[in-house]
Amino acid sequence: MYDRELLLEILCQIEKSINTILRRVSIINGPNDFIENEEGLEKLDSVCMQLIAIGEALKQIDKVTKGKFLSQYPEVEWDKAKKMRDVIAHHYFDVDEEIVFVVCKEELPKMLNVIKKMKNDIGNIKEV
Repeated sequence: MYDRELLLEILCQIEKSINTILRRVSIINGPNDFIENEEGLEKLDSVCMQLIAIGEALKQIDKVTKGKFLSQYPEVEWDKAKKMRDVIAHHYFDVDEEIVFVVCKEELPKMLNVIKKMKNDIGNIKEV
């Protein structure tokens, strides 16, 4: 068994970070928008910080649930999200604006839907 309230809190933090990213990238139309000027670079920096927070929160979920919760939602490639956190945090100069763009525009909306489903499902899960 795991602490459902803690899990819900973590999921809410992830949801907030995703919404923040989606809001910030709403004016980004392509990967080059991240690197063409100072404003774009600031967007890239702020988005990367939120991606680090999401990856760290996913690792915390694994810790709290002994690695058994995220695997119940295979629609998202959780390991890739956690690895992206590691690349950004430890190899920042290797961050690829094209990958960040695709993640923000394609993967995060899917993840957001799954996070919302997880929050709804928590009350129905008896034991993980």
